[in-house]
Amino acid sequence: MTKVRIGVTYPLPGPALDWLGQRFEVAIRDPEKQTFQQWLEQEGPSLQGLITLLSDPMDAAALAKCPQLKAVANYAVGYNNIDVDAARTNGIQVINTPDVLTETSADFAWALLMAAARRIAEGHQLTRDGQFTGWEPELLLGQDVYGSVLGIIGAGRIGQAVAARARGFSMTVLYHNPTRLSAELEHDLNLQFVELEQLLTQADFLSLHCPLTPETRHLISTDELQKMKPTSILVNTARGPVVDELALVDALRQGVIAGAALDVYEWEPAITAGLQELPNVVLAPHAASASRSTREKMAWMVAEDVAAVLTGKPPQNPVP
Repeated sequence: MTKVRIGVTYPLPGPALDWLGQRFEVAIRDPEKQTFQQWLEQEGPSLQGLITLLSDPMDAAALAKCPQLKAVANYAVGYNNIDVDAARTNGIQVINTPDVLTETSADFAWALLMAAARRIAEGHQLTRDGQFTGWEPELLLGQDVYGSVLGIIGAGRIGQAVAARARGFSMTVLYHNPTRLSAELEHDLNLQFVELEQLLTQADFLSLHCPLTPETRHLISTDELQKMKPTSILVNTARGPVVDELALVDALRQGVIAGAALDVYEWEPAITAGLQELPNVVLAPHAASASRSTREKMAWMVAEDVAAVLTGKPPQNPVP
């Protein structure tokens, strides 16, 4: 009897795929030998389950290449790469990995914020290049974090976790969200709800945690950047296209804002021209969830949920 076949578009850390392979036939793409599209053309017709990355475009055309597919699990919280409506129309369960990477991603957002505020990347490079010649009163002057104003756009799990960490820095924390949080949660997290314009004008640090939707694409562009303080710093660990990166490059060059720290990019993995040359930008390779523990837990989540669907059980993390 032929085993049920599951495709995995990229090798994942930890033992979860070995566990899956003991129960099903698992086809893992070798990224050194095949592009995602080539692999999908070859493997798609035989797959009942599929584990994808955020960079794998599973639109209606891609889903049509998998006529037997019953479940597609995204190895990420976001799932804007999957046409959820097309999947539902074809009876395909969509799965993601919520909650597990909340604290890890919040840690990383803070790492970027601190690195940009205190110009860590610039100092690191200067020291490695042998340019450090001794303490100087005006060497790499940055921005104070303690006692400043943190603005958060998107107060979901990660946005709330970022806000919780701000208490240790005695920050005023403003947030903007499509739906206001409960009064109890606002009190517990020391959050103040404000309209977007007020948040932009008052925040010393603006941290983005909203999903990518038609409404949030280029949410931060020229007009929004012009409203920010010239000393403010933008941090994006959400999705690249939330920021109009051409507008951001112009704003950074002209001193409209002081700096930026980015973990995601509008044309990822391509980097918008100018960002890599600017000294006041900290660039990370989409690594917010990149702790070994978190990435292995994510692998278990997608493996177990695809296995559940293919054995007639409900998944733990269905996309609503």
